Amino acid sequence: MTAEARASRRGGRDARRTIRTAPNVEMLPTLRRGLPVVEPMDAEQVERMHEASLAILEEVGVVFRDPIALEDWRRAGADVRGERVHLDRGLVMELIKTIPPEIEYFARDPAKNVELGGPNSIFVPMTGAPYMRDLDDVRRGPTIADLGTFHKLAHMMPALHSSAHHIVEPMDIVVAHRHLHITYSSMKYSDKTFMGMTTSPKNAEDALDMCDILFGPGFLETHAVTTGNCNGNSPLVWDQVMLGAMRAFCRRNQPVLCSPFVLGGANTPASTAAAVAQLNAEALSALAYTQVVRQGCPAIYGHYLSTVSMQSGAPMAGTPEISLMNFMIGQMARRYNIPWRTSNLLGGAKVFDAQSGYESAMTMMAVLMSGANYIWHSAGWNEAGMHCSIAKFVVDAEVCDMGYRMTKGIQWDDFDEALAAIRDVGPGGHYLGHPHTQANFERAFFIPKLFDNNSIEQWKADGSKDIKQRALEHARHLLGEYQEPKLDQAKDEELQAYIERRSREIPAVDALNDEY
Repeated sequence: MTAEARASRRGGRDARRTIRTAPNVEMLPTLRRGLPVVEPMDAEQVERMHEASLAILEEVGVVFRDPIALEDWRRAGADVRGERVHLDRGLVMELIKTIPPEIEYFARDPAKNVELGGPNSIFVPMTGAPYMRDLDDVRRGPTIADLGTFHKLAHMMPALHSSAHHIVEPMDIVVAHRHLHITYSSMKYSDKTFMGMTTSPKNAEDALDMCDILFGPGFLETHAVTTGNCNGNSPLVWDQVMLGAMRAFCRRNQPVLCSPFVLGGANTPASTAAAVAQLNAEALSALAYTQVVRQGCPAIYGHYLSTVSMQSGAPMAGTPEISLMNFMIGQMARRYNIPWRTSNLLGGAKVFDAQSGYESAMTMMAVLMSGANYIWHSAGWNEAGMHCSIAKFVVDAEVCDMGYRMTKGIQWDDFDEALAAIRDVGPGGHYLGHPHTQANFERAFFIPKLFDNNSIEQWKADGSKDIKQRALEHARHLLGEYQEPKLDQAKDEELQAYIERRSREIPAVDALNDEY
């Protein structure tokens, strides 16, 4: 063989290797669940839970610390006593009937539109971490550039359907202006759907104004493009900031997550079933209020679930009760025919270690089997949400890919061809060279990129790297291959002009923008 021929063969091998090792960044479509859900409550218990929640709303009531909401409830016919609103069960059920059971989200790239509700689910990265573990696994405060890094990674992860919003808090930008830069980063570095800031009513309006620029005037009126999250103050309180942000989203016809914030045993009874009854009452009160603001606007039954250590008071992740609550909440949301959100892959560990993996896996299996729709905090969460780890972020995203494959259910499309292969191979043979195997091996069984299943000899030859080392190398590789989905130049200029104008109008202070 000539030197030229050998060089040609080497070049061909290198080209094929490049193709094999190139990152696949094509987003998976909406996860359409093909597995049955786990439902630990029978029909009688579901109704018992429903009746208990309605009794809480009628007899105990919910505090709405907001004069606008209180006046809204008076006009709707609720029993308002000071800040406490007592909600008649008939009124609640009549209101929530108008919540759409399904939502279609429109992304900047129409190929990345997704559906939510019923059997349809999406994975969304974590948000809100005040610290991060970076590409050197150093725990530190994040910057706006770091937030961009996470948005780039979210853009490149096939199983993540959203770039979320403030995956990490950009500490180099004053609080009053932070929401503008977070929203722009979500839009700039990914063309998937994203979340809108709800840190104050004014901030929510700014984020929605930026959506108007991105998608065009009037588009939001008939299309869901972003998601707001409004947390309740359990037990049984909704505050003015969250209610104001909720109204901003509802008035623009954009979905909002109505999310009680449960710390089981601290702000709920020390009882799994009773905690769900309280949470369900809280969620119903906020869901009903969205329809007072705007009948027919999309809303999502939300929650954040944790249990509290009775020894230290610290929130815990991956406990059996969290899984049980997810199963139960799924049943309640389906009873009301409303899409629902939960939290995924949560870890309380301080580093990306076995504890982190076990806690996350325990939570994820329950989330998938409970039939959740908006599956938030699906990548990066550790230390009870205090930091987002780049290493865990990319591994979690691959685990979501595995969960996606499992939850789609059994594929039957090649069953007859595979049975024919059994006749061809017969007793004592193997299938490695069979045409059916050659045609299907890549899709038949999931092949992880980050989990090492080689022999220990091969593992040592490859450098004896643990999962964290491999994940950080993979993250660097992805960022090296990242290609920005460019914004339309005119829209980009308009967005930047909006940020500049609002930054002049809002005082540059480390406080929420409540007035400007």
